[in-house]
Amino acid sequence: MDALILGSLAGAALLAWLVPAWRRRRALTRPLPPEQVAVLERNVAQYGGMDPAQRLKLARMVQQFLFEKKFVGCAGLELTDEMRVTIAGQACLLLLGRAAQEGPAVLYPALHTILVYPGAFLVPRKEVDVAGVVTEGRQDLLGESWGDGRVILSWDHVRRAGHPEPPSHNVVLHEFAHQLDSESGSTNGAPYLGSRERYRSWSEVLSRDYANLRHEAMFGMHGVLDHYGASSPAEFFAVATESFFEQPHQLAARHPALYGEFLKYYRIDPRQWQPEPVAVMLEPDPQGVVYGMWR
Repeated sequence: MDALILGSLAGAALLAWLVPAWRRRRALTRPLPPEQVAVLERNVAQYGGMDPAQRLKLARMVQQFLFEKKFVGCAGLELTDEMRVTIAGQACLLLLGRAAQEGPAVLYPALHTILVYPGAFLVPRKEVDVAGVVTEGRQDLLGESWGDGRVILSWDHVRRAGHPEPPSHNVVLHEFAHQLDSESGSTNGAPYLGSRERYRSWSEVLSRDYANLRHEAMFGMHGVLDHYGASSPAEFFAVATESFFEQPHQLAARHPALYGEFLKYYRIDPRQWQPEPVAVMLEPDPQGVVYGMWR
């Protein structure tokens, strides 16, 4: 009897392991439906400039992302396929050069849930002044990335990404860059790079450009990197990631060493997806951006 029970438990455990893997393989064998491909064409600005192999690879990654991750609508938002596919497409863009050409990719293994609000959302905040006085309040945010496997996004700002007028902000790229940053064990602007030499080069270039951005922000000087990146090294990495994918020609021209580090990390060159601008016009953003800090 004991052997029968143990055999049943072992069989159940094996089945629990095999069924999800089988379901994922079956899901990935199906092509992305035409209506979802149309969403990528509309809402992932870089998709139109990709070659056929890159488009196929991104579509396969989106299919896998939709299968693996849970989406939750918040504040009464009813999620649609357009929302899910848009977010998945922009998030997978960061991994396009890093993923294997064939087979399942590793898509943000620590992430399990994406919470989507209709617009900017309020979060409680505590501020402590130099005297130790604690002030409680609320802050409007466009997105947040958490260390417990959640990303929170404002759909209103997700759908604005990719607009041609500079500077271009992309809340999905920003928050998912934080997810990549955390894979090194801490969120400090240095994601997992694989070697001491890579970290040495990364630290030298990003520390210098981060210090320069802090100087620009202090004196109101505007460039291709948003001043929000001057708030911490983690935010600098996320802001620079936005510029790398959204304004690659401008970033390469103004910050060539930084662009070189990102080329090595993301293993893809977004300049191939868009024509080089005839004239680079960098205007300050009067509104700025307010993302949430990594939590």
